[in-house]
Amino acid sequence: MATYAERRARLLERLGSDLLVVAAAPVALRNASVEHPWRQDSDLHYLTGLVEPESVLLLGGKHPEHRAVVFVRPRDEERERWDGERLGVERAAAALGVDAAFPIGELAKRLPDYMADVRRVHYRLGRVPAMDALLLEAIDRVRSRERLGVSAPVEIVDPRLTVHELRMRKDPEEVEAMRRAVAVSIDAHLSAMAVAAPGRYEYELEAEILRTFRAAGAERPAYPPIVGSGPNATVLHHRRNDRRIEAGELVLVDAGCEIEYRAADLTRTFPASGAFRPEQRALYDVVLAAQLAAIEVVRPGVALDEVHRVAVRELTRGLVALGLLEGDVDGLVERGAFKTYYMHRTSHWLGMDVHDVGAYYVEGRSRALEPGFVITVEPGLYVVPGAPCDPRWHGIGIRIEDDVLVTESGAEVLSAALPKEPADLERCVGRRAS
Repeated sequence: MATYAERRARLLERLGSDLLVVAAAPVALRNASVEHPWRQDSDLHYLTGLVEPESVLLLGGKHPEHRAVVFVRPRDEERERWDGERLGVERAAAALGVDAAFPIGELAKRLPDYMADVRRVHYRLGRVPAMDALLLEAIDRVRSRERLGVSAPVEIVDPRLTVHELRMRKDPEEVEAMRRAVAVSIDAHLSAMAVAAPGRYEYELEAEILRTFRAAGAERPAYPPIVGSGPNATVLHHRRNDRRIEAGELVLVDAGCEIEYRAADLTRTFPASGAFRPEQRALYDVVLAAQLAAIEVVRPGVALDEVHRVAVRELTRGLVALGLLEGDVDGLVERGAFKTYYMHRTSHWLGMDVHDVGAYYVEGRSRALEPGFVITVEPGLYVVPGAPCDPRWHGIGIRIEDDVLVTESGAEVLSAALPKEPADLERCVGRRAS
């Protein structure tokens, strides 16, 4: 509870007399009466730890006695028999460390009072339409009081300027949770490699990954696992995972779990038969060299675009050496010729969301890395069938991805324990295949 209170205190300093409104993630029906798996909104969890739907946090300095207020579901014995125990209004304030708690059904009535004489409301429009409508209606109700001397909000501000800036800098508790998520994800990747073999199906590896996640206590995957074999490895977000793995093919596995609402995001590519073919090994070495070079430059003060630039140049140099591109490396980079084989960025923020919040550019410039930031470093090469190169390269897809914490003096690869040297990968493959 102290951690959440400290986060709210830091945020209140930024808000001043503004009001932040954060709504829970909505429950979505899958079909008929079956719901999709529910996960709390990351901002709401970051500030409260509350894991119930139909809840809202108000945070602001306009009312000193009610700086942090939650609206939650009342206790309901009948519904709790079906869905489990609720926190309830009576226990919410003490349990969450906030100033006051009210039934969620009173939000529409009480929200205008908290908005009165507030100039700016920080709220993420477009995510929960019902909440959008309620908030806009509340502003209109405050406007109706203007003849009585009450002023209404005149700005709705995206919370990326406040709460998302705080979320970028991971505190020690968050880093520890991410370490655990990475450790479990490493075990899952090793388990997938161990059962991999020609004749297996992609979904068998996926099943092993998900089993490992849950057996270790992870709440959920951070994203649907990608298991792409052969040409499927050239599809960046391959999801079906239904292809039979054939001898001599590569298998690309992109998978990470979530622990305490913190994500891991790891990718490895390995030979299904336990040994790289010459063309596969040649391209793999290019990607590995690019990844190592990119990780080498990660440190405070370095722009995130520089990490990408280093990876792109190394990939382009390798593609020229192998004959997949022709020309001067600098000129090819300038023209973006590498995009035929490498079409995504090298890094993204990582945290509560696998593609975490935070601005990538500040005042038109690529954001400089700071201690406490966590990024991925994930160059790849994807030679689709029919690509404009010698057919011997066709159908080869490779990505290598690690999670990297920016430290005070440099960087720490949180996922360093997951093998990526070719010989080490070859030893990991098929140890439990049958």
